[in-house]
Amino acid sequence: MGKYLIFIMALVILVLPHQGYAHSGRTDSSGGHNCSAKSQAKGLCTGYHYHNGGGSSGGSTPAPTPAPAAKPAPATRSDKDCSDFSNYDEVVAYWNAKGYSASNDPERLDGFGNVVDDGIPCEVPSGYDTAKINGSPKQIEQKDSAKGEKAGYQKGLNDGTKGAEENNSSTGSAAYQSGYGTGYDKGYSEGMQKFEEQKVAVEKEGYEAGKKQEKLVLPAKYQNNTLLKQEYENGFNRALKEKEEAQIVSFQEKGLEDGTKDIKNTPKNVSQTLINAYLTGFEKGQNELREKYLKMGYNAAFTMISYKKPALKQEKYITWYKEGFKSNNEVEKIAEVAYEMGSNEEKYEVPQKYMKAETVYEYHYGLGKQAAQDADEANTMIFGLGIAAWLGRRFYVARKMVA
Repeated sequence: MGKYLIFIMALVILVLPHQGYAHSGRTDSSGGHNCSAKSQAKGLCTGYHYHNGGGSSGGSTPAPTPAPAAKPAPATRSDKDCSDFSNYDEVVAYWNAKGYSASNDPERLDGFGNVVDDGIPCEVPSGYDTAKINGSPKQIEQKDSAKGEKAGYQKGLNDGTKGAEENNSSTGSAAYQSGYGTGYDKGYSEGMQKFEEQKVAVEKEGYEAGKKQEKLVLPAKYQNNTLLKQEYENGFNRALKEKEEAQIVSFQEKGLEDGTKDIKNTPKNVSQTLINAYLTGFEKGQNELREKYLKMGYNAAFTMISYKKPALKQEKYITWYKEGFKSNNEVEKIAEVAYEMGSNEEKYEVPQKYMKAETVYEYHYGLGKQAAQDADEANTMIFGLGIAAWLGRRFYVARKMVA
């Protein structure tokens, strides 16, 4: 029993110095340690490696000769080793909690894998989203993109709201420029929509001003924006045009009224446009007046056998009346039909469609009937004369025979 005790104590003395310089998750006096079998199985490290400014990382390297047993063992370090984590999410959580990055990695977790100081701790599993890792290139890229998108959106919104020319150019990283362009396009589209709404409102504002005043006075708030200035002027001019159009209609109506009354009062102290409107209306009124007398004469032809000068005040009315009377060709056709019926000695009866010209119809029917009677009398006389001639001839022959 005593022999075994002495052997165990000697063995402990031999082993203790090595555990002071190489153990899983802690570094020895050379700044490194051996990777445990458990860490190797997880793919977190291989062989002997260094931390915190020690020798080069990765790969299997023979362990250095331990310090002489006479020297005191170094104090146990508090930093983490990749083999201390059970999975990669724990690595990321620890890294992020510490605020580590490629330039701030006192525990040298970065550089434990294949690439040194790339901002990614330990060995990242395939397909892992490195954007979750604080200070990783992908996270930096996404932050740059988001920052650019925010800046681009504000600039685009500002340009669009003012109606400025579209310009989404920027400087910075590729990710920043890409995000800037995306944000600018979105902001510009929204800004232009607001600008279009503003244009409608400004045009209406100008329109209301034009309804109240004749002289354009551009508000100061629109003087530095060409597009809004134009919209205000468009609205103002639209109101002026509507007012002028309303005046034109009013002057045309007045001219029409005066034209039908044959009283010409050409307006004064107004624009030539309004004078022309009055004259146009007056001419239209005169035409309506002329049509009135033409129709009067035309209808008179149905009731008169021959033209009779009407008792009208002005000569031009009489002229229009006579023109209408002579233009009635319907009367001539009615006269022909009535005459034919009379000459055929048909029963006198005025067709309904000729009732408006009954006087003319009756007159020409009588003429036709009289002509038929005259023809009959003429034929009778001719026949009598023929008989008398024949008798005379026979009497003459008889006398000759007697003699």
